[in-house]
Amino acid sequence: MDTATSPARGRLTYRDAGPADVPGIVALVESAYRGDSSRTGWTTEADILDGRRTDAEGVAQVISAPGSRLLVAERDGGIVACCQLEHRGHAAYFGMFAVRPGLQGEGLGGTVIAEAERQAAGAWGVSEMHMTVITVREELIAWYERRGYRRTGTLSPFPYGDERFGIPRRDDLAFELLVKELG
Repeated sequence: MDTATSPARGRLTYRDAGPADVPGIVALVESAYRGDSSRTGWTTEADILDGRRTDAEGVAQVISAPGSRLLVAERDGGIVACCQLEHRGHAAYFGMFAVRPGLQGEGLGGTVIAEAERQAAGAWGVSEMHMTVITVREELIAWYERRGYRRTGTLSPFPYGDERFGIPRRDDLAFELLVKELG
């Protein structure tokens, strides 16, 4: 178990999620991205997507898949952030990133992503971190760029019609690959 001091209050503890964490992680991810609770923070997708961001089955798959980890950050015994790390050859994929909405804007997200990069490089010896972000999320993309990620221009279509990814409120959604060199 790794620990770090957060710019916000208290000490953060990092660990891999287990099956018992699934309900709490689903609630955290949903609160950060969907519905009225997500509007407390700045990462909301409520204006572009309805429906669910994830579900128990999806979170359980991330936890149990070979070469995959779901890293949780805890403070005072509660999960305050999480992210998926998946080993993909020379790179790690970073996804399912969520910070409790009321704690966003305190530097917690930057602290967690730096720890995720450190752990991915240390555990797997990867030289890059990859992620995909919905292209219309300009403010979020800018946040990642300030942390060293670069836009690649590589786009993949949004999976319209697959409600596991949400119910789109617009017809111009796509994902862009962002990459950061590690080490």
